Amino acid sequence: MTDGAAAEVFTPLAQDDPASVAGYRLAARLGSGGMGKVYLSYTPGGRPVAIKVIRPDFSEDPEFRRRFQQEVRAAERVQGLYTAPVIDSDTEGPRPWLATAYVPGPSVAEAVAAHGRLPVPTVLFLVAGIAEALQVIHKAGIVHRDLKPSNVLLADDGPRVIDFGIARAADATSLTSSGATIGTPSFMAPEQAAGERVTEATDIFALGQIAAYAAAGTPAFGEGTSHGVLYRIVHAEPALDGVPDELRELVTRCLAKDPADRPGLPEVLGMCRTASGDTELRRAGDWLPAAVASDITHRAAAPAPSQSPPPTQAAAPAASAQSPTRTAGPAPGADPSAGAAGTAPLTAQVPPPPRSAGPQTPPPAPPLAAAPTMAARPVGPQHPAPPPGGPHPPAGYLQPRPPGPVGPYPPVHPRPLPPRRRWDRGKTIAAVVVGGMVLFWGGLYALGSGGEDGSDASSGGSSAAGKGAKDPNPEPVAYKGINLSEGYFLAMADDPLKPRDLDDSDTATPSELTYLDTTIDGAELSIDEPNGKLVLLNNSQKGSLKTCRAETRFTDSVKLNQLSPGSRLCVRTSSGHLALVTYRGHAPESDPSNYVKLDVTVWRNAIEATDD
Repeated sequence: MTDGAAAEVFTPLAQDDPASVAGYRLAARLGSGGMGKVYLSYTPGGRPVAIKVIRPDFSEDPEFRRRFQQEVRAAERVQGLYTAPVIDSDTEGPRPWLATAYVPGPSVAEAVAAHGRLPVPTVLFLVAGIAEALQVIHKAGIVHRDLKPSNVLLADDGPRVIDFGIARAADATSLTSSGATIGTPSFMAPEQAAGERVTEATDIFALGQIAAYAAAGTPAFGEGTSHGVLYRIVHAEPALDGVPDELRELVTRCLAKDPADRPGLPEVLGMCRTASGDTELRRAGDWLPAAVASDITHRAAAPAPSQSPPPTQAAAPAASAQSPTRTAGPAPGADPSAGAAGTAPLTAQVPPPPRSAGPQTPPPAPPLAAAPTMAARPVGPQHPAPPPGGPHPPAGYLQPRPPGPVGPYPPVHPRPLPPRRRWDRGKTIAAVVVGGMVLFWGGLYALGSGGEDGSDASSGGSSAAGKGAKDPNPEPVAYKGINLSEGYFLAMADDPLKPRDLDDSDTATPSELTYLDTTIDGAELSIDEPNGKLVLLNNSQKGSLKTCRAETRFTDSVKLNQLSPGSRLCVRTSSGHLALVTYRGHAPESDPSNYVKLDVTVWRNAIEATDD
């Protein structure tokens, strides 16, 4: 790579780029695209990181933010040898961002464009590394959904997969509800192109696409308009004339139209070993061609951030004082990950302080702060620049901080639950107090106005159990065939029992049985109220009031993959209700809705209430 080519990797910051993001001083721009911009920065200890700042229009979409937060939390748990780890993030600020370890290497797309097709041993080790990365990603409950050559970086010790999970957040937003598609058409799977459910097998198809592209130098389904490429992906066979024989079976099986016909990741790894002659896939120190390896050397010499922020126009201070964030968007139609050396979740974008247009004196470097972690977000003082001189070592996992005094830790900002998931205990306590007073005075009135036989003279004829006291023999009330959609919940006091939308519910009403489908933990039935509990019954247990009263194997969520039609759960609510929930199944894949079918039997006021 020439010096000019190396300079293109690190684009100088423009006037509309921030000088820092949440205390991270920016050194250069690494890329920009449909999802946002990616910048180079450093930890206090001098390790380079890639910071992706999400576009303003995505940032303003509430559904994107909700999904993005879920994906980022899941991505923070992904710690594999062939993934760029997420080390910091802010999903709740004005401009969400995420930070990952910087990988000083070209993407597969850049390497093939600059140097042509890759040799078979390189492709085999590349595919094996991506397969191992996908194993870790899938184990965290994430489907990548946008795996492509520009999202796989080539480091000196193997590939790194980046940007996992973000495409799902974009898919869920109103920005895509009008028919726009997130993903790169040339590397989509048939089910993606047809708008069907995306699964782990979708990433296997993309892996086959990457293998074909790296080995042949061109996409397996050709190039051209998006509609033409998508049609060939769904209906035509891949063009594999340029794929070497050693890779033909691997690529062909991964590119099967039916997801059920594609191999699993362990089988992909086995085929890689077989194709390499059952020898070690990697030869020490030379898995990449020399021309590609030289690119890594140039990219490792990443520029350091300036000690003084870049100058701005004279009118900029007044403007920046009015706006908490900068909202420059990416070039329309650009690849969201092109040129990005790693991707991760981040917090709000912090603009540089107002300054005059005249000459600037560099401010003194602040004391060394603790390296950013997922537990302590550096949302305060800016980080100092790393010491000058010499290239920085290739990025990987963060190393322990050096010995010596440590500056003040940045404040830890707790992450509140989304407002729609909170249960307002204050309102509930007030309701209980008021309700108790009503019952007390109502009881006195009933004693004074009852008939000669002592019966309740009130019009409802409700019993003591109906007023909240424990009923030793409550009558069961059965509700059959309830379709509980994702994001909805049941409150056992409701009669008739009907699903409520979490977004529209009164915060004082506890969500006593909720159906959620997230990529963090997978689809689950959960209970979100304090003191509420679930119990998954064994097949041998009788689904009865006695069983639900006696069971103590409590949990607050049960995964759908633990259930089969006929599985039963006991629900204990803090308001004193017991319910037996029988799982009847999940919506079929052909159904555009996402729901579970349940039968519910409720015994109201069957146990002592535990409301505080």
